Amino acid sequence: MQKQKPVTRSSKLGPAEREAAIDTLKTKELDILVIGGGIVGTGAALDAVTRGLRVGMVEARDWASGTSSRSSKLVHGGIRYLEQLDFRLVREALIERGLLLQRIAPHLVKPVRFLYPLTKPVFERFYIGAGMLLYDLFSYTGGRPPGVPHHRHLSKRQLHRAAPSLRGDAFRGGLVYYDAQVDDARYVASLARTASFYGAHVASRVRVEGFLKVGERVVGAIAHDLETGEKFEIKARQVVNATGVWTDDTQAMVGERGQFKVRASKGVHLVVPRDRFQSKVGLILRTEKSVLFVVPWGRHWLIGTTDTDWDLDKAHPAATAADIDYLLEQVNRVLAVPLTREDVEGVYAGLRPLLAGESDETSKLSREHIVAHSVPGLVVVAGGKWTTYRVMAKDAIDEAVAALDGKIPPSTTDEISLLGAEGYQAAWNKRSKIARAFGVHKVRIEHLLNRYGVLTDELLDLIRSRPELKDPLPGADDYIQAEVVYAATHEGALHLDDVLARRTRVSIEAWDRGVSAAPVAARLMGEALGWDEARIEREVGFYLKRVEAERASQEQPDDASADRVRLEAPDIVAAS
Repeated sequence: MQKQKPVTRSSKLGPAEREAAIDTLKTKELDILVIGGGIVGTGAALDAVTRGLRVGMVEARDWASGTSSRSSKLVHGGIRYLEQLDFRLVREALIERGLLLQRIAPHLVKPVRFLYPLTKPVFERFYIGAGMLLYDLFSYTGGRPPGVPHHRHLSKRQLHRAAPSLRGDAFRGGLVYYDAQVDDARYVASLARTASFYGAHVASRVRVEGFLKVGERVVGAIAHDLETGEKFEIKARQVVNATGVWTDDTQAMVGERGQFKVRASKGVHLVVPRDRFQSKVGLILRTEKSVLFVVPWGRHWLIGTTDTDWDLDKAHPAATAADIDYLLEQVNRVLAVPLTREDVEGVYAGLRPLLAGESDETSKLSREHIVAHSVPGLVVVAGGKWTTYRVMAKDAIDEAVAALDGKIPPSTTDEISLLGAEGYQAAWNKRSKIARAFGVHKVRIEHLLNRYGVLTDELLDLIRSRPELKDPLPGADDYIQAEVVYAATHEGALHLDDVLARRTRVSIEAWDRGVSAAPVAARLMGEALGWDEARIEREVGFYLKRVEAERASQEQPDDASADRVRLEAPDIVAAS
């Protein structure tokens, strides 16, 4: 009797799994090929494969290396969209927030409390309070509890108890409400790995350089494996373009001008140590143009964001000295002791893909998403918010399967947890026992559980066989050496930059941006991936150049000079 093929595959996403995926991409026709390994692309791959389709996904760089790793790290309804009367978008996002918190990824998505301070005692309290009430009500409309408490009002005294470092004369009271936060890059890597587990053939560092066409119909793509230099064809019945800010470039390859344009808006965030000011809550502050978030992030604060047009290099948007000064100026309006440039330990810049007309200001462009069958065989999905990625992915695959033969099941991703989620609460309840068994501090186990969920067992197995891997990385005490090895063997990390910038957040959280961790991490990766001494030195050299270029770009006065300086550090690509 023939052995039955399993429904799922290995939960690993290492070099062997990548090689096997590329083998399949070269030899089998796919039902769906997804181009782009950000939050929407990985979500689309999981959506398609869990409908029973044969699915491939390729990403030109690392998972989430574009916009999806450089967000405000919030899973939120978008309270400012209430003021724009975009109730549908807010409701949709709040329903998704509850789903992510409670069902899909409770180990990665966590509640976070925000303070909205008030400057006017009566009208503003009534106006903002009505908006918060609506926010809470929308969060109950998804058929399940919202997963966070409802808002409440604070007096001036209660406000200063919650946030002692705010200026005493700045506010008359406030409101506290809840949203959620997530390590965006880790979530996307986990999503890619979950899609692979269910049978999708996924490969990073594979760049699409053209489309295969029969007449006007797209029937696949021409791909370039940047690790080996090999070029090959991928045949697919439907192709989904989920390339975010690169949407227009991807569409141009098929000779299609598009019914809409995607504009890039640059958002910059600062990372500041948590001890620089005292507050038990995050802050949401009004600015002249938009809002400013101050988000608690482990032992740090994230402060952002800016919202400016960007038409330079999309792969490496650069923060300028003016961006950093603007954010410090905005947050210092409310702090009793101002922050200075010396307090900034990390800076990152990302690009939002906004649906655009020809002359709109980016701060007013739509956060709605659009799905279109731009030419036969090619579906494009663009715009949207990180929080609503699952809806965007579902809509894109719905559009693609409408053109396929046969009856294809509807989306099931509202019921599918990411790897590591099932059993997380039980593991969390046992964290003290686990810590004692492995001779590590309970805080360390909590850190691992909140990054890997029940897959923490696999890291603990590594530590059991190699006890030295429980040591922290130099200059980055929050992360242990086992996480570097695991990123290379199980999470698809192919280069040092993948680990320090995305599988961990050392590049933005460490004072030295990961310079002291780089040699140790490169050697650990080298042992796992079979690198020789020259390769290890090359990886470290490229990473150090990246850090140097980023620091230098952040001293520049404008976008053009910052972009020029940032691009002095080349990308690490194993094959040109």
